[in-house]
Amino acid sequence: MGLRWKLTAAIAVVSALVALALAVVVHDAARFSMLSSARDVQDTRVQIAARIYDSTHRPTFGAKFNDPKLPPPLKAAAAKGLRATYVQQTSGAPVIWASMPMPNNKVLSINSRFTDRTAVLDDLDGVLIAGAVAVVLAGSALSVLIGGQLSRRLRKAAVAAREVADGTPGIRVRDALGSRVRDETDELARAVDAMADALQKRLDAERRVTADIAHELRTPVTGLVTAAELLPPGRPSELVRDRAQALRTLIEDVLEVARLDGADQRADLQEVALPEFVKRRVRGLAPEAVVEVRRDAWVLTDPRRLERILGNLLANACRYGKPPVEVIVDGPVLRVRDHGPGFPEVLLREGPSRFRTGSSDRAGQGHGLGLTIATGQARVLGARLAFRNADPEDAGGGAVAELWLPESTEAVRTAQAAGTTSVPGVAAAAEPPSGPADDGR
Repeated sequence: MGLRWKLTAAIAVVSALVALALAVVVHDAARFSMLSSARDVQDTRVQIAARIYDSTHRPTFGAKFNDPKLPPPLKAAAAKGLRATYVQQTSGAPVIWASMPMPNNKVLSINSRFTDRTAVLDDLDGVLIAGAVAVVLAGSALSVLIGGQLSRRLRKAAVAAREVADGTPGIRVRDALGSRVRDETDELARAVDAMADALQKRLDAERRVTADIAHELRTPVTGLVTAAELLPPGRPSELVRDRAQALRTLIEDVLEVARLDGADQRADLQEVALPEFVKRRVRGLAPEAVVEVRRDAWVLTDPRRLERILGNLLANACRYGKPPVEVIVDGPVLRVRDHGPGFPEVLLREGPSRFRTGSSDRAGQGHGLGLTIATGQARVLGARLAFRNADPEDAGGGAVAELWLPESTEAVRTAQAAGTTSVPGVAAAAEPPSGPADDGR
């Protein structure tokens, strides 16, 4: 239940309780006033009946002497020589009594039912119920309007906050709210914007430090790699060259991660025939992988960045999975699957994280940057990269990485359907990457 309906329900309940309380008070006050008026009328009638009896010696207005049904309180009042009235409650309408003492120990009394006044009370109760319903409905309608406005502002703030969390630059919650209203939502928006600015400054500072460190290390490491190539052949030289190249690859990956963390990355989008692109790239990156094309598609992407993603996914599958490694093209969806133990639960739950390589027995086999880079490149492409584990009953399970790419324009798809082999501005492949990247499984 949203805030609007919670507020509406609360106001409706409060309105109903207030209307009920007022209706009870008004009903009791009206009944008391009517009964008091009826008792005054009955007292006047008994006095008139007594005067008429003194003149004519005949009772009028239905008066009776020493009525056996006379209530005990009236008998007691008459014994004291007092004139009195009394309301006798019955199963139906109440009975109004009036009595006064007469000579010779006689008690003159008159009684009548409160029927006509009860009908008035019934009409009053109907009016009170209708008024209470109207108050509840009016209060509910007003609360829907007020709660709807507040709910819309909060939803706008939530959408803007999610965009800020996703790294969208230039988004501010206070601007998303629109008109300036000095309330709690405006204070919340200012607080969230201040927090986002502070976090962004801190992230920018950390990214600059990481990029500066990696950039400063690039030159000496390049010299180290060059010097290692000049060492005489032998096992020690191979170890030195291998570690120097690994260090160089790590620095390049750290630089790429730092660039992807920024908001200034732009993709050089082109129309790409996905099946042909994947087949050519897989032959160079992982010849042992099996390519299956279920449905052709043309996608709008950056070939260099797409090749980087594909290379990292294949390197991850080949390093941590088990053969066969399958690459499936299903329209604009690209899947890379192995038949190994699958992704760790922490990766499926939290997503790729830099310098986290999964289980402890894989220490030293990577730096945990491959899937992080792939995820960042997919974000730049406007694509979506997801990770899951296949069903163990489905050919032994394994890890599955799925990349959803944006499809190309209708004109290019029409050209492909017509069998056109070359389309202006369309790239079918790109040059192979400089080398494999660490994976993050």
